[in-house]
Amino acid sequence: MKWSRYLKMFILLYAVAGIAIYYLQDQFLFHPETLLKKASFGFTMPHKEVNIPFDASSNLNIVQFKLDTNNYQKPKGVVLYFHGNRKNISWYAKYVPAFTHAGYEVWMIDYPGFGKSTGPLTEERLYAYSEQLYKLAHATFAADSIIVYGKSMGTGIAAELAARYTTKLLVLETPYYSIRSLVKRYLPIYPVDRLIHFELPTYKHLQNVTEPVVIFQGTDDGVVPFKNAIKLQPLLKAGDQFVTIEGGSHNDIPTYPVYQKKIDSLLR
Repeated sequence: MKWSRYLKMFILLYAVAGIAIYYLQDQFLFHPETLLKKASFGFTMPHKEVNIPFDASSNLNIVQFKLDTNNYQKPKGVVLYFHGNRKNISWYAKYVPAFTHAGYEVWMIDYPGFGKSTGPLTEERLYAYSEQLYKLAHATFAADSIIVYGKSMGTGIAAELAARYTTKLLVLETPYYSIRSLVKRYLPIYPVDRLIHFELPTYKHLQNVTEPVVIFQGTDDGVVPFKNAIKLQPLLKAGDQFVTIEGGSHNDIPTYPVYQKKIDSLLR
């Protein structure tokens, strides 16, 4: 029968697509741009590049954006900035001046396979690299002068770090409830919890953060829908803030005056 043939075709396509999703999920979720070890970032801002051998075959690349010594003698603290799922540190350096102009250094890492960082791209390694960054920062800065900042994909990593270590503040820009909850939006007919090995459960980590939390989310975000991010609001404790950016999309939140005013207030 014709309907039976269509059903078989659907099942076949469903199975093939499911297999592709499982084996190619890293390509769907991450869009890194690698760099040669000898490559220069070309930043005009004062900075220092640090490479840390993580194990026999892995390397963690860090860029520490410094203050202009003509304006500041000593930094107020440091912002540990965990970027999104695209390219590498060079793509996100444009956000650094908002913090350095307020007297904070900004330290960024690249994830495995991004920029000059190497190693297996696993959830455990993402957390391990963030922990290494914190320990390096804490050797110079007091815990209460360390701000943890996550943008997009980096919000789950930032939340996990802030749940385990003492900081001054956790800031999340365009956060997701969990990676799997996002994928379910695009693949509602698949058992996403079994297919996707990345979880990055921001909602779990957020409940264990004892320091203040500030969340920024735009109402027109096409990557992390507002209804996904707003699910984090009930998990916030007294004093935490969920800042809604009316009309804000995924990559333009820092251009809004309400964001700039709030960030300036936090950094002061």
